[in-house]
Amino acid sequence: MTIANGAPVRVGVFGLLGSGNLGNDGSLEAVLGYLRLEHPEVVVDALCGGPEVVTARYGIPATRMHWYRGEYRTASRAGSIAAKALGKLVDVVRTAAWVRRHDVVIVPGMGVLEATLPLRPWGFPYALFLLCATGRLFGTRVALVGVGAAAIGNRPTRTLVRWSARLAAYRSYRDTPSRDAMRAMGVDTARDEVYPDVAFALPTPPASAPSGPPGRVCVGVMAFHGGNDDRARAEEIHRRYLDGTTRFVRALVEDGRPVRLLTGDEVDAPVVAAILDAVDSPLVTAAAPASLADLMTEMAAADTVVATRYHNLICALKVGTPTLALTYAAKSDALMAQMGLDAFCHPAREVDPDRLLEQFRALEKRSAELRRILTERNLAAVRRLEHQFTALTAALFPATDHDHALRETP
Repeated sequence: MTIANGAPVRVGVFGLLGSGNLGNDGSLEAVLGYLRLEHPEVVVDALCGGPEVVTARYGIPATRMHWYRGEYRTASRAGSIAAKALGKLVDVVRTAAWVRRHDVVIVPGMGVLEATLPLRPWGFPYALFLLCATGRLFGTRVALVGVGAAAIGNRPTRTLVRWSARLAAYRSYRDTPSRDAMRAMGVDTARDEVYPDVAFALPTPPASAPSGPPGRVCVGVMAFHGGNDDRARAEEIHRRYLDGTTRFVRALVEDGRPVRLLTGDEVDAPVVAAILDAVDSPLVTAAAPASLADLMTEMAAADTVVATRYHNLICALKVGTPTLALTYAAKSDALMAQMGLDAFCHPAREVDPDRLLEQFRALEKRSAELRRILTERNLAAVRRLEHQFTALTAALFPATDHDHALRETP
């Protein structure tokens, strides 16, 4: 695809990509799949958190999002505080220069308009605002594609997020609560559409043979400390989550069930280690998947999944495995309702292992029925995402001389 002067369309992708979060990288992979299939002539590069990983894994040039490499570490000394402040100024110039080189910038999925996990306004929200503001300044179309949003209490963060959304040329959301949240924050969403999370467009691994009785249970864990408004009691929330999850895993082992612990981000590893140490059974094993494809492969081989991270839930639901969600935000509840499993949600902030075990057993009793429901809902999700990508093409990519020639050829 080329623009009027014959140059290829330049597409940038933006986000905390290559930084250890499998969900973010899975969203990037889904959008790259769309670009390579529908627009193979575009030139793609990234402005992201982990440029070396993105280049090695996806074969596209990548630039570091922040000039200051310690952006997401707490600055306590005068030198690091000064360096972080300087970085904010340098990033204005760097972001503007990067945006100006592109015709289109896509923010692929991810919860970029929410603060359901701890978030400082001058971190990613500031970076997103710079992207959208400079896109508007230079005429580069910025698209927020299938993103997550939620009501934000912190005023600076809310302001940055609201203006980022207003300045974007295109917006779509991964669930209805996300669109409702942006409307409540003062964004005109009349033309914004809701589609399934873009990760549902990823290839699904082949179905695995049943693991045999007693079947394996995959437990997706998370370094969960509550949300942005829970900082004062973050450690208490984490201890309660870890204790409840550990007791649940121990109960499964006492029933003779093999348990596979899974992560969705590099920061989850200490939770896995703590559960392994506390339960200390050969029935409990662990894996650190390197991609959503790896996660799906693990979950396809399980009888049942219990998971916390949003994209762990997506992987389990996408492969059709009956799933119980430890939910920490409206996005998880909305996803489970969308897939017909809203009866199987449990609050991550208040894990009650006895109640969780009851829900788990009820889930397994309905396993065959739920697998049929998930098959139907997955087909519907794929069809909706076809509409998402068609709408994205219409909104972002201008008609080219080549396109006109094709249309005018008898």
